[in-house]
Amino acid sequence: MKPYRQQHKPRPKKSALIYSRHKVMEALNSGVALERIYINHDLKGPEIEEINQAALKAQVPVNKVPEAKLRFYNVEGHQGVIALISKIQYQDVQDVVSQVIEKGEMPLLLILDGVTDIRNIGAIARTAYCCGVHAIIIPDKGVGALNEDAIETSAGALEKLSVCRVNSLMKTVDDLRLNGIKVYASEMTAKTFVYDLPMQEPTAIIMGSEDKGVYPALIKICDDQFKIPMVGDFESLNVSVATGMILYEAVKQRLK
Repeated sequence: MKPYRQQHKPRPKKSALIYSRHKVMEALNSGVALERIYINHDLKGPEIEEINQAALKAQVPVNKVPEAKLRFYNVEGHQGVIALISKIQYQDVQDVVSQVIEKGEMPLLLILDGVTDIRNIGAIARTAYCCGVHAIIIPDKGVGALNEDAIETSAGALEKLSVCRVNSLMKTVDDLRLNGIKVYASEMTAKTFVYDLPMQEPTAIIMGSEDKGVYPALIKICDDQFKIPMVGDFESLNVSVATGMILYEAVKQRLK
């Protein structure tokens, strides 16, 4: 395991933390919304396994980390276990889809695959809210934490939007398609242009990271892949800018 290097980011307030094995387990059992749980990677035993199982059931990500990571939070008596209280109340994907359909609205969902920069996530959420996106779907791993900085960057949009955290984007895409929702992946090498997508229909858009794009296996199970037309010879657009272009194409089509 690589040595932990302290990043230049503000330390969360102690009021945003729950620490010690008993208190974290108690929070999981009582349904407290948790963003993530950090556990010393050297710890084993029944108590740790119990936390792991409860976190899995509650769909709370667990990160096994070195002691140095836990020291960063500057709390005593943590017993190798620290949880971050979530600022977001995560929703179930199927519940959101069902509610949208019951209202007689046409689902528009946004899936983020590997987008780790919280400033980008905040900017994306801000645009998504303005464009009528019904939910942002994120994986429980490989995505930036939706903390106070992300919420501030989103101008509060993350607190107004439905946000769904899932442990498998592959399964989620399958479930969305079973609900009659077409799933499209953004891909620079695609042949279809974004304005050729029928986004007046139930739609989910997948946006990937700027360096790796959407996970190849995820692209394969989508209904189609698309690209934004570009005149200049440049590798890619910023993911939040690209997402804005795509969502406003959806708005244009739906307003017609």
